[in-house]
Formats: sequence, structure tokens, C-alpha cells
Amino acid sequence: MITNDAAASLAINPTEHVKSINALSYDGNALMMDGVSLADIAKTFGTPTYVYSQQAILAAYQAYDDSFAEIDHQICYAVKANSNLAVLNELAKAGSGFDIVTGGELARVLAAGGDPKKIVFSGLGKTAEDIRTALEVGIACFNVESEAELYRINAVAGKLQKQAPISLRVNPNVDAQTHPYISTGLKENKFGITHEDAPRIYQIAHDLPHLKIVGIDCHIGSQLTQVQPFMDALDKVIEMIHALAKQGIALEHIDLGGGLGVQYIDEDVASIEEFAQLLLPKLKTLGLTLYLEPGRSIVANAGVLLTRVDILKPTEHKNFAIVDAAMNDLIRPALYHSEMAVIPTQLNSPVEPKVWDMVGAICETGDFLAKNRVLALADNDILAITGAGAYGFVMSSNYNSRPRACEILVKEGHAHVIRERETVESLWQNEKLVD
Repeated sequence: MITNDAAASLAINPTEHVKSINALSYDGNALMMDGVSLADIAKTFGTPTYVYSQQAILAAYQAYDDSFAEIDHQICYAVKANSNLAVLNELAKAGSGFDIVTGGELARVLAAGGDPKKIVFSGLGKTAEDIRTALEVGIACFNVESEAELYRINAVAGKLQKQAPISLRVNPNVDAQTHPYISTGLKENKFGITHEDAPRIYQIAHDLPHLKIVGIDCHIGSQLTQVQPFMDALDKVIEMIHALAKQGIALEHIDLGGGLGVQYIDEDVASIEEFAQLLLPKLKTLGLTLYLEPGRSIVANAGVLLTRVDILKPTEHKNFAIVDAAMNDLIRPALYHSEMAVIPTQLNSPVEPKVWDMVGAICETGDFLAKNRVLALADNDILAITGAGAYGFVMSSNYNSRPRACEILVKEGHAHVIRERETVESLWQNEKLVD
């Protein structure tokens, strides 16, 4: 994350920035995604609009698949990063599995053509109905996060006269060195079962009649830029695997979760290939199938959020650019203080650059998309916020009664609407007046 105090300004060279993003390029002065003009997309479909590159999504997935080809593995895309049906369908056709955390995500994956035998079900609050549905369709594994969850899964499986495949999400108490809201592997985090308690709970699982232990799982956080925390977690998990073997508990797979980060502006991020080469020597010695659950690193830089400059409001203390996107469309900057690049869709503006705060029209001081950015802006300019393919639309809301944006997939040189823009009237279609 980039530190950005009130006195600083962030100048981003757009032509240099797009070189780090597989999907984007400038053709002359026009910003393109896989050969399609983003300004033209904004003109045709309006703004704010999320635009994703099918080519970039599949390239990132393939990089994982190829990098771990030396061992048995299954890449399970983390649905929470971007759950649009078209995105899921493209990944399913490429052979991806899926990591889900709710029954709703399970339904989405199935509707998108995902193979239930390639689904792992994570998450703290699986309901009995979620578990029943997952067992009926035949998912690969439940990643169990508490002792109480074991009993619930066992009871549901018993009623169905099935054995539920499970692994325990073991919390290795490894510092992921990321934002505290997306750190998941420390003792104080709500996720998983402590490393110390895991042998006892594995024994309970072993003794319950309707459970089948198939693996071990861990996930230490999100937007990790270096591999060392993964290595530290792997060492802890290997230690646990050996301890379980002494208890007579054999495993079929090891699940190292997701969390590999992306370059939003100038972060130094380990590549997928580097990530694999450092982990593979230890993984090969285990002889287990590897499960991985990447999300952000597959879709973040495959997407942008297009927004239009509505009003320019220079003041004595700050220059505000009010745009038609807002925190309800993209909450990451407000929630995590995330810095995401903002670049023009058209270069060589005749306007002199100034330092701007880019804000929305929502009635909150926290409604900002970028601060202290050096930009040459004029009314109606179309800007692209990069890195928006992950945790963008999926975290959007209707706050201030704002319709959510439409979503576009660029595939084979054409822009396809994969989610229509909401209308204001649609916001209250499930509400009722009381006489």
C-alpha cells in the first residue's frame, strides 16, 4: 500500500502504468482493452461501468495452472473476488475449480456451469441448508473452521446417509504483513482453528461416522506481495501433516488458500511463477494434491472502472473532481485506504494538470476514490480506475439509492454486456407500502 499524506501528490505516468497490466494499452492517444476503446465503451454503455478482459482473466488462471504443472493440483478461483456469471463461466470452461464461502456462491457457480467436484466450501457460517445442498451436488471438500461446524456437517451428512469430505482450516499464526482487515492467519483473526487445537479436532473428525478427512487447509490473508509468509505457513502446515500421520490420519490434499497480491500502482509483487518455484520443492516431498484458491491475482488487473468527470470544484485548500462513480460503486479506497491508479482514457489533454481529490456525490466525507492525484481534467473526461476487477462490483451497494453499475466483458474484440445497469425503479421492486 502506498503512503499518501495530505501534502503529497501522486503522479502516475499512464503510458508506463499500462505496461504492467496485461489487458491495457494506448493506441495513439486512446486507452484500449484488448483492442477495444474504453472511451467508446463509456459512450455506448454509459458510466460508471466495470469492464473486464476475458483474455487477461484466462491468462492469469493459466499462469497458475502451468506454474504448478509438476504436481497434481487444482486451481479453485475465489468467487468472492468477482462473482459475475460470465466471469465464472469463462473460468469453468478453462478447467478452473471454485472456492466458495456461501450457499449463494455455490448457486452462482452451478448456474455458471462449474463442476461441483471442483468446488471447495470455505467460510465461517455454513448453514445446515448450505451443507445439505453442497452434499447433494457432490462438492470436493468442506474447509471446516470450527469444532461446532464438524458436528453440524456430520449431522446433515448422517440424515442424507452420506460421508462428507472435510479438511480443517488450520490457523498457522503467520503474519501476512498486509492490511489488518484482510489478514486472516493470526490468532486474533476470526478464521480457522488454532494450530495447537488442530490435532484434537482432527481426532474428533476422524471419529465422527459421517465425515471423511481428505485434506488440510490454511489461508493467511490477501494482497500478499512476497512469498515468505506463504513459506512460513507451509512449514507450519507440513509440521501438522507429520503430526497427524503419527495419529494415523492420512491426507489426500493440502490447500494453501489464496492471497497472492497484484501491482495496483508501484508495489513490488512476486510473480505467479516465482511463487510456484519457491513452494514446489517442499510440496513435491509431500506427494499430496495441491489446492490453491486465488482470486484477486486472477481478476484484479483484468478489470477497470470507467467514470466520468461531472463537476470540477477547485478550492483554496483542495481541488475536488466530482465523478459519477462513488464509494457505493468502489468501496476499497474508503474501506481499506487502498490506492488504485487513475488514468485517462484519452491522452494529451490541452488542460494543465493539477492535484485533485477524486470524489463521488454520496453524502459522506469518506466518499473518495483517489486523493492527491496529478491529473489534467476537464468536464466530461472519462477516467479509468485500474485494478478494479477484484472486490469492485461485488462489494458495491445501493447507498443513497444509487443504481449499481453495469458490467462489460471484452472478448475476442467485442464488448458484451454481462450485467445490465440497474434502474432507480428496480431499487424498490421488493419493497411494499403498508396501509
